[in-house]
Parts: sequence; structure tokens; C-alpha cells
Amino acid sequence: MRLPTCGWGAGPFRHVPERDTGQMTDRRIDLNADVGEEMGDDAALLRVVTSANVACGLHAGSVEVMKRVCAWAVEQSVVIGAHVSYDDREGFGRRHRDVAPEVLRQQVADQVGILQEAAAAAGTTVAYLKPHGALYHRVAVDEEQATAVLAGSGELPVLGLRGALILELAAAIGRRTGHEGFPDRGHTPDGRMLAREEPGAVLTDSTAVSSQAIELAARVDSLCLHGDSPGALEHAHAVRRRLEERGWTVARHF
Repeated sequence: MRLPTCGWGAGPFRHVPERDTGQMTDRRIDLNADVGEEMGDDAALLRVVTSANVACGLHAGSVEVMKRVCAWAVEQSVVIGAHVSYDDREGFGRRHRDVAPEVLRQQVADQVGILQEAAAAAGTTVAYLKPHGALYHRVAVDEEQATAVLAGSGELPVLGLRGALILELAAAIGRRTGHEGFPDRGHTPDGRMLAREEPGAVLTDSTAVSSQAIELAARVDSLCLHGDSPGALEHAHAVRRRLEERGWTVARHF
């Protein structure tokens, strides 16, 4: 099955209703960011977000970077997630790969294990799993690949795309899940992310990013900001400020 490398792909996405956020004072939303990719100011970004998707070495990062980012996360009381990917450092994990399930399972297990060691050295633990790039989109529609990722990740909760197959499979075996949205990305009329090569796929204006964050907040558990996007830190500040102005409590999901 050939899927787009940067879009949402095609497949049997499930309908997920808006979550009940209750009264305004009870509304909570997580703010996560991709870090450890050696792009941007991770230390500053971790002062704004509540969850950190830490690159585990196959698409970006290293053991030393993981240890440093985990230490910063502990200082800011930020939750750590394993941002696992296909073995594709040259393509930043955004290229399609056909990987045998047993190989993918081991790759995921190795990545999670390395980050767990880095987290333990910083005095914390890995709280959840979030696939990266092409793998993220593949496990949204591919049962074999999604099952392999789950098998390699122990019992970690899973953060992923609304309607993604991996979240359905995770919930079926008793694992916690979280739905996320992307304020800094453009979307198709049916709500899927535009492929990165499409015009308007990556939003660079903080006002537009924060406005979209408000639109998404009622439908997801967490909002993701790409740490490698232009203006990522500015976007994070704008999103958090706008959410809090609208009565949202920014807090960890896992």
C-alpha cells in the first residue's frame, strides 16, 4: 500500500465526536511539541508546552540529545513521550517505508528503550508513545504496521490522529489513548492535513495558528506544534496565551 509521505493518507478513518468539555472553567487541553530533533530552541519551547515528543534517534536526535532534553523537561514538569519513527534519518522520517512487522516491532522497542534510559537518568519516565512522520500516517490506516508499533511499545499510552486505526487498536487492548490536532498545519475540507508540498500546508503566522488552535481544542485532547516549523516558539506562546484567554487550562493529558 502506497501512502502519501506527509498528508493523512487514504483509509478507513473512524468518526470521533467532539469531546464534552463541560463548563468553561473545567476545560483542559494538553499542548505538545516535537523536540530533540536539534532544530529550534527546545529549552525555551519546553517552558511553554506540557508534553514533549522526544526524537528517539532514527529520524533525528541522539542519546546525548535525549538526555539533555529529558533533563530540561524535568525542570519544567513537562511529560515525556517517545517520538518513534521509521529508520530514515536522511529523509527525517517523512518518507514511505515498507518495513516487515517483526523488524518494525524491534525498531520501536529499541527506540522506546533508549529514551526510557535517558528519562531514567533525568529522574523521570516515558509517559506515552507518538509515532513520527510517515510512520504516524501509516499506522492511522495500516493494521499490520499499527499492530507492530503497539507490540514494540510495551503498555505505553498512545497519542495520535483523530480517527486513526492505531488508537482504536490500542483502546481495544486496554491502553489509554489521546487524540491530537495540529494548529500549525493546513487542512483539507474533510479535516485531514494537507501534504507538506501543498500550498498552505504549513502555517507561519502566529495569529492564524492560535486561531486554529481554538477551533481544534474542543475536538481533541492535545494540540501539537512542530518544533522544526518556522516560528515554532512564537507559535507556542501565541497558542497558549489564546487558549488561556478563552478559559482553557493547559495541562498534561497523560
